[in-house]
Amino acid sequence: MLEIGAIRKAAPLGAAFLLLLAGCAAPERFGGSRQAVVEWSQPRGFAESLVSTGKFKLLALVRGGGSEVVTIYIEGDGASWPGAYVPPADPTPDLPLALALAAADPSPAVIYLGRPCQYLDRTELKSCDSAYWTARRFSPEVIAAFDDALLQLKRTVGARRIRLVGHSGGGVIAALLAARRDDVELLVTVAAPLALGDWAAWHDVSPLRGSLDPMALGENVSLPRSVHFVGGDDRIVPATLVERFARRKGGRVEVVAGFDHECCWARDWAARLARVTGQEDAR
Repeated sequence: MLEIGAIRKAAPLGAAFLLLLAGCAAPERFGGSRQAVVEWSQPRGFAESLVSTGKFKLLALVRGGGSEVVTIYIEGDGASWPGAYVPPADPTPDLPLALALAAADPSPAVIYLGRPCQYLDRTELKSCDSAYWTARRFSPEVIAAFDDALLQLKRTVGARRIRLVGHSGGGVIAALLAARRDDVELLVTVAAPLALGDWAAWHDVSPLRGSLDPMALGENVSLPRSVHFVGGDDRIVPATLVERFARRKGGRVEVVAGFDHECCWARDWAARLARVTGQEDAR
């Protein structure tokens, strides 16, 4: 899964990512299409739903309900860039890691949310602007769409409070949502570039113009209790950038030795999450 593609000022970032990922142990791929993820998720208790937010239709996979709290997982940026300057024709992820995390979560109400333009058929995809999986992936209209989706999904499962979990770019969206809502009790990010401007400078790439940066949230904006996981071997989102965000906006950073941008977050996720949410429940 090659995420956060942009044009490198001195050298192609896409090519650099391909080299990085080639050196990683590739997790099992089970995505690539809406049908594939639906078929994978159904035996694990999820039911397919589409959330219409006006501008976008987001794929939701819903499991359980009847709980005061729903945990909502937000997918990363999706498919690999085929070339240094060429975004994918379809952003649907080959490895929907956020779905793997959601499937490992034993909570009574769990929802997985895809990103704009993911999981569409060919006709639908033609009407979805590629800016929404490139420069404007974190734009105000994208965040507004997710805000609307969370409101709808909360009603669907009858929950009052939300726990947000996001992988990579999904963690950026989760942080931006947590900053504008008062019903999010816990924010968990996994390998998320929460300081987008700093991330672009670190990789020497052009900034994502038109996107919101969690690092730029005003001093008057507070976040709920937050835990930010990052892999000790992650060369796409290094721990130093996540720690910089936490120093500014709060939250605890946990660096996991031996993990990178993809590997091996789904492994032992239930135990890792139980430790985090157990602290929340004990408050």
